[in-house]
Amino acid sequence: MADRLTKGDKAPDFTLSDDQGGSVTLSDLRGRKVIVYFYPAAMTPGCTKQACDFSDNLGTLRGEGYEVLGISPDKPEKLAKFRDRDGLSITLLSDPDKKVMDEYGAFGEKKLYGKTVEGVIRSTVVVDEDGTVSDAWYNVKATGHVAKLRRDLGLDGKD
Repeated sequence: MADRLTKGDKAPDFTLSDDQGGSVTLSDLRGRKVIVYFYPAAMTPGCTKQACDFSDNLGTLRGEGYEVLGISPDKPEKLAKFRDRDGLSITLLSDPDKKVMDEYGAFGEKKLYGKTVEGVIRSTVVVDEDGTVSDAWYNVKATGHVAKLRRDLGLDGKD
């Protein structure tokens, strides 16, 4: 597992397949702030809650200059079903070999039901307009994370 990213680190660039048959390259989004969040699996209760929260807040986030990218190891076809089933408006990206997750410190050992397992560590990294990490959170909770993120980014009260 790679080290976790911290404020001031250069965000590793990546190109991943999206949920609509295209691809997204992080460096193509320079000039915008990007919230990159990692989640274990599409169409599971916690990941659905988190994706719906991000979608519900996307207008406010975009209004403040943020783009949102959700990354999981799911294949693009499953991500498309997830998007359609839950009416998601955020961009979902596929990282089946977990290379990007590893580079961001979002894959490795974690506790699950009292056992140590290897898997996706629910994480959020905010990348500034120049491609530098401005914030990073690891082992976040699916429920309530977007509200906390809004507070931490100073966006509360902006709808």
